[in-house]
Amino acid sequence: MAQALIVFASLTGNTEEIAEITADFFKEKGVDVDVVDCVQADPADYETYDYCIAASYTYGVDGDLPDEILDFYEELEDIDLTGKIYGVVGSGDTFYEQFCTAVDDFEQQFEKTGALKGATGVKVDLNAEEEDVANLKVFVETMIQTYETQLS
Repeated sequence: MAQALIVFASLTGNTEEIAEITADFFKEKGVDVDVVDCVQADPADYETYDYCIAASYTYGVDGDLPDEILDFYEELEDIDLTGKIYGVVGSGDTFYEQFCTAVDDFEQQFEKTGALKGATGVKVDLNAEEEDVANLKVFVETMIQTYETQLS
């Protein structure tokens, strides 16, 4: 059975909810999922999973990564995830010019690991609404298709 690890950073609970919604869609497809807060995770944890997902909010006017996920983010580039599938989801606020840049930052960091991008990142304005939930479902379905294509 395929396994997924979703590592998240959440200040208000919005990103944790996004991570849980994503996990539920993976579970519906028969994937074993672990959802872990970033302060309890190490990037090397991804090495034992098929799907490597980061979920982060974007902080402040400058579109910064949250302090609590910075170490995880920086250490990620040193991990070899060749043969793994990655994806990124996150929350932000369209009030700020730098909307959901944490998603873009993590996608760039995953590129350095040798992992294969499984789906386009999902950016959620504040909390997940109906359209966002539908986008998360497509995100998971696309990641699974990418994984299955890689296996064949």
